[in-house]
Amino acid sequence: MAALVARHGRGVVVAGVAGLFLAFAGAFGTGGAPLWIRIVYWLVLCWSGAAAGAAVGGAVQNSGLTERGPFVGGAAITLGVALPGTLYVWAMSSLMFGALPRPANLPHYFLPVLVITAAITALNFLVARKPVETHAAPPEAPPPRFLERLPPRLRGATLHAVEAQDHYLRLHTSRGEDLILMRLSDAVAELEGIEGAQTHRSWWVARAAVVEARRGDGRAVLTLASGAEAPVSRAYAKALREAGWF
Repeated sequence: MAALVARHGRGVVVAGVAGLFLAFAGAFGTGGAPLWIRIVYWLVLCWSGAAAGAAVGGAVQNSGLTERGPFVGGAAITLGVALPGTLYVWAMSSLMFGALPRPANLPHYFLPVLVITAAITALNFLVARKPVETHAAPPEAPPPRFLERLPPRLRGATLHAVEAQDHYLRLHTSRGEDLILMRLSDAVAELEGIEGAQTHRSWWVARAAVVEARRGDGRAVLTLASGAEAPVSRAYAKALREAGWF
């Protein structure tokens, strides 16, 4: 268990919290059992599922399915754990509650196992969210398409950041600011070629534009060369810190 915690601490914590919640709630007909039995039962199942999920998740990642998006990767992990997991839960449930496993009961376990596995997988994806990154292009590559959208007075300026404001984007550059009508997700797709990342759901920041990073009120703030300050959301802070942004 120590090795599992060291390598997959986040998954162990999420599974443990889910197990305790299910135990205290008496989920899926376990409410009639003593509390200590429910706690042991659900923690064993959820931690076993976390170990299986880590193994299946690694296989799914190596297969390249996660590159097709979180829904495809999450569905593959959920099914990869839930299908064999149903057999495990069927046997464990029967033995834990003093009965012999009966094949006729097996189909009744699949849906609960699928729902719980899907919920824990979704929680792990949420807490492991990484910022969308853009990457520097080689010198011979053409300029990023997004630079063609800069208003005439900003053409040739160095782009520091893009900030979403309602349906518009505020452009922070070395020559000042301006607004254009565009979605941030579409802009980030066109910013490939400039090293940067989304630091917040409303901000994309060029890495070269960051001159200072500080923490305030529990959150990090990046000061840009233009003087603008870009927030770093808690969801992205760990990944950006590990990447050396601050």
